[in-house]
Amino acid sequence: MTIVGHGIDIVETSRIAQLLEQHEQRFLDRCFTPPEQEYCRRNHRRYHEGLAGRFAAKEAILKVLGTGWRGGIAWTDIEILPEPSGQPRVRLTGECQRIAQALGITRWCVSISHIETHATASAIGLGGE
Repeated sequence: MTIVGHGIDIVETSRIAQLLEQHEQRFLDRCFTPPEQEYCRRNHRRYHEGLAGRFAAKEAILKVLGTGWRGGIAWTDIEILPEPSGQPRVRLTGECQRIAQALGITRWCVSISHIETHATASAIGLGGE
């Protein structure tokens, strides 16, 4: 396999906490799929930290795709849920899926980490044999 692209992002967890406080359900529905919301509610002592990690991962994936948030791309076109091992699993739909296919991306390697103040994520899009 070859590396098609690499992206990295960092998010202040307080920014996500503030968005939750001001626009809770609207923010959640705009940025996260229902399974992502449920996973973070169930599995993160600090809910906003889990969401911040996924937010950073989505930004990192868009950097791999080279698109930003334009051209019909929605936050929910990217879903990040854990494998049984805990490793993040990426599922793309819509325009993100189309772009990834056009770039030849067949596999994603994503790493997410967070502490009380920040969340960071790295995404590598792999393609080829």
